Amino acid sequence: MALVTPMLPAGLVASATVAASSANLGPGFDSLGLALSLYDEIIVETTDSGLAVVVEGEGAEQVPLGPEHLVVRAVRCGLDAVGLGAAGLVVRCRNAIPHSRGLGSSAAAVVGGLAAVNGLVAQTGSTALSETRLIQLSSEFEGHPDNAAAAVLGGAVVSWTDRTKGRPDYRAVPLRLHPDIHLFAAVPEERSSTAETRVLLPAQVSHHDARFNVSRAALLVVALTERPDLLMAATEDVLHQPQRAPAMPASAEYLRLLRRHDVAATLSGAGPAVIALTTVPELPAEAIRYGAANGFTLTAMTAGDGVRWSPGVTVPG
Repeated sequence: MALVTPMLPAGLVASATVAASSANLGPGFDSLGLALSLYDEIIVETTDSGLAVVVEGEGAEQVPLGPEHLVVRAVRCGLDAVGLGAAGLVVRCRNAIPHSRGLGSSAAAVVGGLAAVNGLVAQTGSTALSETRLIQLSSEFEGHPDNAAAAVLGGAVVSWTDRTKGRPDYRAVPLRLHPDIHLFAAVPEERSSTAETRVLLPAQVSHHDARFNVSRAALLVVALTERPDLLMAATEDVLHQPQRAPAMPASAEYLRLLRRHDVAATLSGAGPAVIALTTVPELPAEAIRYGAANGFTLTAMTAGDGVRWSPGVTVPG
């Protein structure tokens, strides 16, 4: 006998606030991530029937407004995971995270949609999705947990994929970011996609290059938590940033300029945004001038909070 999925009543409202994120941080390809203090807000309301999607801010004119919308897909995924359904939905997205710049907008959409389900579930007495489950479900959308784990947990994270059980289990642990580290995001007007830039990466790398990146990724954990004076060496990478540089020359030059001034800078995810990590509260004047002259928006940031959800509506922090 087929089981009937219990339906949520109409009129429930829940919200989630979720941070942008920067992945890789140089050598930590698909493993290291960092939430940033730039937030999207998602509000979900159950209705008697139908689907309405309203998007304000970033991506408002580009994203689909139907069932294929990433937040809608995440909400449906979350409802399935808790064994509930909804006859109709209104999904409102207030986006501040730039799209297609390497700042984890897709991960934020998925994590926010899943977390909003927790806000709905909280009003029914059902069991909410745990942090572990949020990481698992959100990572399944992209196949790796770096941005998703940072968006769920906040701050800096180390993530990995365990395939010993025949299917990928996505895991992550938080790191305590050293308080002396200052963060800057340089976001260009141009866009790129991870899918487009990932094809630039070679299928195989040398043992020498692999060994180099392993050493730098290990060092980066130390630099982020205990020794920020090591950030320059710890953010060196040979596996993905040089290969992606021809596709984003302005970002590649910005990266070189910052590092010439002893600022530990990396591509944010697949780019084209650039993230700078430094122990001084200001960037060099030449770097500020370059950004302004080449269409970059330069913003000082802090480490972002983990995803927050609530029955009703919250205001981003």
